[in-house]
Amino acid sequence: MASDFWLVAGLGNPGAKYEGTRHNMGFMCADVLAERWSVSFSDHKGLAKLGKGVMSLGGQRVKFFLAKPLTYMNASGNAVASISAYYDIPAEHIVVIHDDMDLEFGRIKVKAGGSAGGHNGIKSIDRSLGTPKYARVRLGVGHAQRGAHAHDNTINWVLGGFSPAQRKELPTFLADGADAAETVIFDGLAKAQERFNGR
Repeated sequence: MASDFWLVAGLGNPGAKYEGTRHNMGFMCADVLAERWSVSFSDHKGLAKLGKGVMSLGGQRVKFFLAKPLTYMNASGNAVASISAYYDIPAEHIVVIHDDMDLEFGRIKVKAGGSAGGHNGIKSIDRSLGTPKYARVRLGVGHAQRGAHAHDNTINWVLGGFSPAQRKELPTFLADGADAAETVIFDGLAKAQERFNGR
């Protein structure tokens, strides 16, 4: 019997030098959820910071785990799969929050399944879970100038910080991302897509 817990995982890279970078949008959004639902993190097998809480909305209460993988982005799947196996949480009850270069800054797209879109954290989770059938909250960070050094540009871009104007908008954007994850859990994927994808 699978547990009735949900798992929300925000992706990022551990360590001070990655704090506040585009690739750590998932971590930042997880921190918003942690604050909102009074979740405190502790260590899960050295693979993730993991906390446990209860969300409540309109009389519904949902128990959930909140994870920030410590494995670096390219091995995020190890952490997510370990928590999923340990607490018996099926893919349908997993929401992954991550940065997405295919979306302009401030845009949010909610989806389940489909391609990893070149995101190494998502590729890793697909592999480790053996299915892409979990929900994803994609937070747009825009993309670097395409050019001769496209690969280097991309790496520098996702590991870069935000412009002053974006930094101003960041708290609202992260709160929206947290709302999107909650909407998936309380109202289902289709409702979340309806509410966030078109904006």
